[in-house]
Amino acid sequence: MGVGVGLEKLSLLSTTNLAVLAQANNKCSSSRKHVCWRSSTTTTTPFQQQRKPISWSVMCGFMLFGLGLISLLTGHMASDLEWYSHRRSLYSTMDGSYRAPIDVWKSQYSKYYYGCAERGRGYAPAVPERMSNGYLLIGTSGGLNQQRTGITDAVVVARILNATLVVPELDHHSYWKDDSDFIHIFDVDWFISYLAKDVTIVKRVPDKFMRSMEKPPYTMRVPRKSEPDYYLDQVLPILLRRQVVQLTKFDYRLANNLDDELQKLRCRVNFHALRFTKPIQELGQRIVMRMQKMAPRFIAVHLRFEPDMLAFSGCYFGGGEKERRELGEIRKRWTTLPDLSPDGERKRGKCPLSPHEVGLMLRALGFSNDTYLYVASGEVYGGEETMQPLRDLFPNIYTKEMLAEEELKPFLPFSSRLAAIDYIVCDESDVFVTNNNGNMAKILAGRRRYMGHKRTIRPNAKKLSTLLAGRHQMDWDTFAKKVKSCQRGFMGEPDEMRPGRGEFHEFPSSCVCRRPYVDEELSKEVYRSPKLVAINLTAKAYSSSNGIRRGRT
Repeated sequence: MGVGVGLEKLSLLSTTNLAVLAQANNKCSSSRKHVCWRSSTTTTTPFQQQRKPISWSVMCGFMLFGLGLISLLTGHMASDLEWYSHRRSLYSTMDGSYRAPIDVWKSQYSKYYYGCAERGRGYAPAVPERMSNGYLLIGTSGGLNQQRTGITDAVVVARILNATLVVPELDHHSYWKDDSDFIHIFDVDWFISYLAKDVTIVKRVPDKFMRSMEKPPYTMRVPRKSEPDYYLDQVLPILLRRQVVQLTKFDYRLANNLDDELQKLRCRVNFHALRFTKPIQELGQRIVMRMQKMAPRFIAVHLRFEPDMLAFSGCYFGGGEKERRELGEIRKRWTTLPDLSPDGERKRGKCPLSPHEVGLMLRALGFSNDTYLYVASGEVYGGEETMQPLRDLFPNIYTKEMLAEEELKPFLPFSSRLAAIDYIVCDESDVFVTNNNGNMAKILAGRRRYMGHKRTIRPNAKKLSTLLAGRHQMDWDTFAKKVKSCQRGFMGEPDEMRPGRGEFHEFPSSCVCRRPYVDEELSKEVYRSPKLVAINLTAKAYSSSNGIRRGRT
């Protein structure tokens, strides 16, 4: 409405301009010898006496130019107003009554984005070992994916300090008690060579250098989420003085928000340099091919429902006094854990979904019961009794133990190697679903966004908890409609990723670019898909805030 009124006023203005122009032309033709310029005072200065009079023809030329310029500018303003009004109405439609159906298997907008973690033009080369500020030793912490974040950040810290990084040591003392070293899980030679332009990495501190040291390596633990300035102010002076510094319990010890070059380095480490060893990679791919042979597409469900995980959460899952007693005993292992309200934690969305609840969510979203599921999990609390409701909803459930029983035997004593196999299958799946928000869920969600926004579903636990509790009070169609509604924004769509949102490992916004032809494609889709316009506007907002950027043409 506002644009229509504006255009009507602009039309009146154009008519007035033409009338004035016609009157000026008549006056010019009848009075070409008249002087248009007049002094503003009765007193004439010597300068004014020397000026020549301006003829009507010159004045009319200026008037024509001015009127033309006004018409041009107002025309552009009207056009822009109409364009923005049209797109704003489409955006509002998407947020309001418009609800385009979602393809549960694949985002139709993923083709407009791609991973981009290339080094910038002014990126300085890695400092050679002999010219570096010293050797940086890293001791990681936790399970495989928690250690993966530590390794990624260790490379970035070495870059910040101009240090030579020694291949990180994996955690052998965590709950999983896995004795695997870096070389047993990751391709160490590939890791070193791929990052050679970023950081100098060695397998160990040279023996000659170690023998010449007067004191053993200095050991310290930095605070969580430390800024680069902390490392420069607190760690670098010690490194320069002692030449070898060891950082222990190195998990999430670097700030989440860094400049773009450091964020892209994170992506190069996490999504490219950390490649699994050949035995792990080959077995993982064989399992993927066996799933694909049975079905053209499949879902991978990362199911964290181990007893220790449930005990740590402080949640209740309906197992009565037996569950409260058993999980309560496990919870005593952590003396610093506060007393939590199970109902309060569930309302806050802090409780993982049970296998049955995952199945209900998937069926409500539209997946049929003949869909094939690959379940990546450890020991499920309650065993087959807990899994049976999920099997009733999806009979075609497989695990790595079912698909590669004999081939898996050499890996069975090593939890991290088993987790790496699950990681590969989950990454290659058509849809990845998680019942939790743990490290593997975040790492894989970030990788799948970087690799083309492959469908990744994480439960909106805060809203789903209330909905699942009251599901018996409504019919199935109503329940399914409500599940679809509350899961919007949790389906792995490109417009879910915003700069600064969540952990960078989960939302790698600095490493995702918009394809250069997206505007041309949008011009064809604008009237067919209001949501696509909204995504484009969101992508442009990323561009202006150094989030998602346009690719080079």
